[in-house]
Amino acid sequence: MKLAIVILNWNGKKLLETFLPSVIEHSKGHPIYVIDNGSTDASVPLLKTQFPSVQCIQLMQNLGYAGGYNEGLKHVKEAVYCLLNSDVEVTKNWLKPVIGAFESNPNTAIIQPKILNYNDKTKFDYAGAGGGFIDQLGYPYCRGRIFNAIENDHGQYDDQKDVFWASGACFFVRAHVFETLGGFDSKFFAHMEEIDLCWRAQNNGLTVSYTGTSTVYHVGGASLETSNPKKTYLNFRNSLYTVVKNTHSHLLIIVFVRLVLDGIAGIRFLSQGQPKHMIAILKAHGNFYSALPYLLRFRKQHPTRITFRLLPSIVWSHFLSNISNFKKL
Repeated sequence: MKLAIVILNWNGKKLLETFLPSVIEHSKGHPIYVIDNGSTDASVPLLKTQFPSVQCIQLMQNLGYAGGYNEGLKHVKEAVYCLLNSDVEVTKNWLKPVIGAFESNPNTAIIQPKILNYNDKTKFDYAGAGGGFIDQLGYPYCRGRIFNAIENDHGQYDDQKDVFWASGACFFVRAHVFETLGGFDSKFFAHMEEIDLCWRAQNNGLTVSYTGTSTVYHVGGASLETSNPKKTYLNFRNSLYTVVKNTHSHLLIIVFVRLVLDGIAGIRFLSQGQPKHMIAILKAHGNFYSALPYLLRFRKQHPTRITFRLLPSIVWSHFLSNISNFKKL
């Protein structure tokens, strides 16, 4: 199977220096591309001088995660894309289980490996962990991570399992599926566009899977730290985008409850002395309202939606029932 590793870079010279060597060492026989998202640092000269085997695709401006991959992947011809964050360390034989899963399951469109934390390799990583799920309100969580509660890795998710979404930190997708679905939604810019794509894939009858016998280590927060209000803005806005585009029923009820819960989150930020994050939520809602015509038009143009058995509320389970371990849900 022809597979390409494709790394999106924006002013990440130090990350490329740190993590590209492991990708090159453990990915022999597979081409590696770096899509440079209009960097202003020395990323491109570094690639040309120190990593000549890596193919560099240069974009003129920062199009975000969604737009950057949409544009850059037009130049990649392999049958499977591995969209890999620039702050990920890969391991020996990391590709073999994933390729095997694709070859044995023709309906599998998207795969995620096990993602552990680079700075504490005994723990799962926030971004994806052991495979992603959502609840009935569209809140994401993972096997190994519920909100900020992170599990230790004891091999409990060393399995092959269908999941709801795969993490954009290390995201394998069949090229023809990516193209047929129109790629990521560029209006997202960054954050949660992979959940939107996974949901759209499933609404089209395809499968998203997790392969726990492949392991990578993710730093996280390399582009936007959790403390950055812009990250809060993108996460809250894009979560609402995803729900309106893809949920199968009870849309008005779900959106109303989400807006109320977002308001509670804003008040919580304010009580914690973080007013910029509360303002970010307000801005996210304002942008959501202005984007409603586009979101509803998409919904009308793509009427096929699958009904899923989803957890009623991960918010209730975690914050009110104090459940912090996936297997206790």
